[in-house]
Amino acid sequence: MNIESLRDYCLSKKGATEDFPFDETSLVFKVKNKMFALTDLEGDLMVNVKCNPEIAIKLREEYSFVTPGYHMNKKHWNTIIIHETVPDNFVKKWIDHSYKLVVKSLSRKNQAELNQSDL
Repeated sequence: MNIESLRDYCLSKKGATEDFPFDETSLVFKVKNKMFALTDLEGDLMVNVKCNPEIAIKLREEYSFVTPGYHMNKKHWNTIIIHETVPDNFVKKWIDHSYKLVVKSLSRKNQAELNQSDL
């Protein structure tokens, strides 16, 4: 996976938007103004994703390329260091997981708006 395919996949999620709220290189993906993924356009490719706390710990123990969320709440966020040996479907699975967790945390009104939108 490269930055273009990561970006395209994140933006393919219903209602997803991108923003640079922190600086000109930290690309944030949001749904209903809540972050579900974060990457930096400089340096090695990695993505921060929200994760169920119990699953987050298991992933860190099982995979060397999964670490506690860089500059994030370590309980709820993981960083996936993306390199050629990390399967794209692995990254996509955890982006999906993050997106679903964020959507689940939205208000009922925002969830209904998202479900009714054509995005």
